[in-house]
Amino acid sequence: MATYSKRGYKAPKERVNDDAVENLNIDEKDSTTAGVFSTLDETASKTEDFVAKNQNFIIGIVGAVALVTIGYLVYQKFIAEPKQVEAANEMFVAQQNFQQATDGVASDSLYKLSLNGSEGKFGFVKIADEYSGTDAGNLANYYAGIAYLNTGKYTEAIDYLSKFKSEDIVLGALAKGAIGDAYAQSKKQQEALDNYLKAVAANKNDFTTPRFLLKAGKTALELGKKEDALKYFTDIKDNFDASPEAASVDVLIGLAQ
Repeated sequence: MATYSKRGYKAPKERVNDDAVENLNIDEKDSTTAGVFSTLDETASKTEDFVAKNQNFIIGIVGAVALVTIGYLVYQKFIAEPKQVEAANEMFVAQQNFQQATDGVASDSLYKLSLNGSEGKFGFVKIADEYSGTDAGNLANYYAGIAYLNTGKYTEAIDYLSKFKSEDIVLGALAKGAIGDAYAQSKKQQEALDNYLKAVAANKNDFTTPRFLLKAGKTALELGKKEDALKYFTDIKDNFDASPEAASVDVLIGLAQ
């Protein structure tokens, strides 16, 4: 018996159950999510175990950090700040004596008063010792060093000036230059030259740099280092021609050539 086939007829494709596909996708997502949560649970469990085993150590670390922080704040509020104010008050009279000494009024005796104290107030030596660690105590080292330098106590001047620390571009250079002066007065020219060069290198500026280049050049001449001296004098001429030091530098350049 012949089978009739209608032109263009196609057998219907088997329909895929959409619900089954959706369920399959959900199952896969659920499986992945479950794996992620399982990993997180394992990590959390390990973390909990670590904390449980090391809780005394962790508490100790946290406690130590807290104690250090609280201790620092207490120190700053109740010790450092009042000590700084007290040191500044003590230093006022010493600074007045020092200033009058630099103005040329009974210099030696006033420098000594600034060092040793007067009117019931400490001098720079006592302030540097009693208030070390404060800004005022540090500054007292500088004042004491300069006072000793001006009264011919060069070893003491070097000692106190070496203790002075400053980020100020002028004071830092002046302190190093003053150490150079103390060595120069002690006839230790190489040490003087080394410190003059430290003062030059401390900061390039129009005030201290030509001043200590000039001293470095003159000291180098004394040491017979003409080539070095010429370099320092030429630096003044080329880069600091408006400075007072430049006025006589041509003569010194001639001596160094």
